[in-house]
Amino acid sequence: MILPFILLLLGSYLLGSIPTAYIIARRTRGIDIRRYGSGNVGASNVSAVVSRWWTIPVTFFDLGKGMLVVYLAKLAGLEVYQQILVGMAAIAGHNWPIFLRFSGGRGILTTVGVIFVLAPWLTLAMLVIAFSFAPFHQLPIGALLALGLGPLGTWFLAQPFQIDRSFSLSIGFFAVFLLAVVRRLAVPRTELSTSVPTGELLLNRLLFDRDIKDRHKWTKRSPIAANPVKKPIDLSKR
Repeated sequence: MILPFILLLLGSYLLGSIPTAYIIARRTRGIDIRRYGSGNVGASNVSAVVSRWWTIPVTFFDLGKGMLVVYLAKLAGLEVYQQILVGMAAIAGHNWPIFLRFSGGRGILTTVGVIFVLAPWLTLAMLVIAFSFAPFHQLPIGALLALGLGPLGTWFLAQPFQIDRSFSLSIGFFAVFLLAVVRRLAVPRTELSTSVPTGELLLNRLLFDRDIKDRHKWTKRSPIAANPVKKPIDLSKR
């Protein structure tokens, strides 16, 4: 089963790397979506800078690629931990796509797709938790909390004689949670955050998935402000 596992890992990463939001923004508006709005290569930014209608295909594709790879891993007879790793490969592809020089989205929809195939009822519970923050415009906090509670939820929904599966899911979902945290934190500063202290910056990214507290100012950034800050070139060293 090693060869099917390796092939699925590679295929999952490549499938996850297909940047639907980027392609749609480029084709319909002629823009690089990474330089507009929140800078995220995902459905929410497509809604903000392209059109709400175009979020439909982005949502279905990003969700579907997470579901598909795990389903194929199940069909191949892979172990639960291998199914999780295949799903994580798709999430990593979305977050760090090879086709966009490893600058992608947040992978939330792909993560939901992965988790849904592995634990449907837990996914529904996590979605309820996440979207309970939506009326307060704090969906990033809800998503982080839901992902953080995912590993614990596997034990509450565990069935008799499935302790090994629950343990694998718990460890796997914790790894998925860490993947989301790393993606939020490990991004270059922008011009809007040059004066933000490092501690505050990391907290803003972790909780709100942005560099500054002002949500409107962040999502309405200009293309120039959305670019990563680069250090000036010291001509005296040439």
